Amino acid sequence: MESLRPRDASDVESAVREALTTNQPLEIIGHATKRAIGHVSATNAVLDLSALDSVTLYEPHELVLTVQAGASLHEVQALLAGKHQEFAFEPMNTATLLGTSGTEGTLGGMIAAGLAGPRRVKAGGVRDHLLGLHAVSGFGESFKAGGRVVKNVTGYDLCKLVAGSWGTLAVMTEVTLKVMPKAEAETTLVLSGLDDIRAGQAMTTALGSPFDVSAAAHLPKPALRGAIDQLAGGDATTLIRLEGIASSVAHRAATLQRELAPFAAAERLEGASSAAVWASIRDVTPFAASGPLGQWPVWRIVCPPAAGTGLGQSLARETGGEVIYDWGGGLIWAALPPSDDAHATSLRNKVDAVGGHATLIRASDAVRAAVDVFHPLVRGVAALNGRIKSGFDPQDIFNRGRLSRGAAA
Repeated sequence: MESLRPRDASDVESAVREALTTNQPLEIIGHATKRAIGHVSATNAVLDLSALDSVTLYEPHELVLTVQAGASLHEVQALLAGKHQEFAFEPMNTATLLGTSGTEGTLGGMIAAGLAGPRRVKAGGVRDHLLGLHAVSGFGESFKAGGRVVKNVTGYDLCKLVAGSWGTLAVMTEVTLKVMPKAEAETTLVLSGLDDIRAGQAMTTALGSPFDVSAAAHLPKPALRGAIDQLAGGDATTLIRLEGIASSVAHRAATLQRELAPFAAAERLEGASSAAVWASIRDVTPFAASGPLGQWPVWRIVCPPAAGTGLGQSLARETGGEVIYDWGGGLIWAALPPSDDAHATSLRNKVDAVGGHATLIRASDAVRAAVDVFHPLVRGVAALNGRIKSGFDPQDIFNRGRLSRGAAA
């Protein structure tokens, strides 16, 4: 397989123009940590952006960061931590779930995948913090969208289109993101012994309260199995996180404990112990590739939170699988027993019934070839997506076939 490793944006532009002249599709990668998500791209050429790894601008007082798309997420997060700042949306590290190397990928991959963590319920997703970008289109032309301030959009917000597009619209070369100060303190309330439905009600109560909850998750008992050290050996566990100024967190936690008393008596995890639990939920540690369920396919299901716990309970009961709830029930991670289609038909029927969508995040090559990895789109949305794709990449040069089965032909 031919590998192209551009040194700068001009090299990217040249590589894309050369690919256009020969109708040579390109697989866009950074550290290749998410390469196993989606269908196998129909190409024998890789555009490797890992050399575009510089921090162009960091203004801690302005909460703005500009970096090249191939910059290491791990290194950038270390840079932010040095100024007691972070990405508010808690980007997921897929290495544990997919069984890849320990690296956390690149900034470009983070934006292309758009996989936000537990704080999504409060802070929004990746696209909500992407202020601007430089990229090369499928015409071989460089373009710029957005800028370095929050109120910078006129016309179409191209940043939101590129975020979550899995590298199928354009090749990002530089991105500008809003960063946030880290909270001074965090506390997690731990409620034990609730079934899925009751846990969903408790999470809804907490998220609907005035206490500025930053995360709400539920782990049924099988999902614990010692994968999260702070909760090992416990019963089904519901978790509610509060962050902010220490005195405020202490007051809100005490008041919310009383509010949640009808569900269960809440214990507390503080500081580093709390942070470790939420990192494990963010990275779906209970379903780790190296763990007992490492050979099971894993689905990522997004649905209305009110329907989440009922949907997850039904899936687990009918398939013998296991589930984890995040985003107050709005995000379900489902590890299901191996089958030829990863239970895709029955799962998607259930998800469609509640107005959600499901993505097959981990599966064998054979299963990914047999089922739609990304949720099939209704006709009108599919047509709109097609027009957007044509507007950015009319020859389908970028990541051809990654999003839809059969598109690689």
